Amino acid sequence: MFIIILILILTGNIKVFDNTIYTFIISFRCNSLDNFFKAITIFGNIFPVILIVIIIFFKLTKSDKILLIENTLLTVVINQLIKYIIKRPRPDHLRLIRQGGYSFPSGHSMIAVALYGFLIYIINRNIKDKKLRLFFNIFFIFLIISIGISRIYLGVHYPSDVLGGYFLSIIILIFNIKFYNKYFRGN
Repeated sequence: MFIIILILILTGNIKVFDNTIYTFIISFRCNSLDNFFKAITIFGNIFPVILIVIIIFFKLTKSDKILLIENTLLTVVINQLIKYIIKRPRPDHLRLIRQGGYSFPSGHSMIAVALYGFLIYIINRNIKDKKLRLFFNIFFIFLIISIGISRIYLGVHYPSDVLGGYFLSIIILIFNIKFYNKYFRGN
């Protein structure tokens, strides 16, 4: 899906999709949602993410620590590399926040999947209580989706940026989990 979205962006064949979804999402703008999405997008910003990584780092096994750091750093590096290769400008109208740099893929969406998707993996592997596991899964999935929507709502990304970020980060996360399970846990 990431490759399909990338091709559609490079050929200019995703504009109708982007404009339709973008217009739909920003049609809901109001003060309370403005405040909600400005707050939720912070959970994809670099400093809160670093703080969350530091907090959970000390509660993980050695191999999970390696996986967390490697997955997060690899996601950031790949995101920046692709941004500077594609150089897609951000939407240039109706922004509610300031944001520099290029648009594709959404770094916030990628970080959301990398970090909160990793936490879903850790929770499902370690928490035995099904209700507690379900609660955390729903919470982190809600957070991942909300961060992505916030980027569109705030006017700093196109929907294809967010979807591309999700798909690419899911690929990175799955690859890293499989790699570490095979070589560090022997699974």
